[in-house]
Amino acid sequence: MYKHGSSCSEMLAEIKVKRELMMECANKKGFTSEETIKYSQELDELIYEYQKVAGQSTKKQEEVKLSFKQSILVWPKVIVGF
Repeated sequence: MYKHGSSCSEMLAEIKVKRELMMECANKKGFTSEETIKYSQELDELIYEYQKVAGQSTKKQEEVKLSFKQSILVWPKVIVGF
């Protein structure tokens, strides 16, 4: 699993490795083998964690954009007031 502070690129790399392991296992032992299912469940967890982190990052970026837009709207009022 991810360590605290893992970057999105590190998380994506781990997802890629886990997906490759799952597919190799599925090709060798079948899509319904216990090992393949285990890899699939681990992959699901990794993807879920990545989506949580990526969503938070996007949310923070949107908050910064909104703050910036609001500050731009305030500046004309401040300049006109002087």
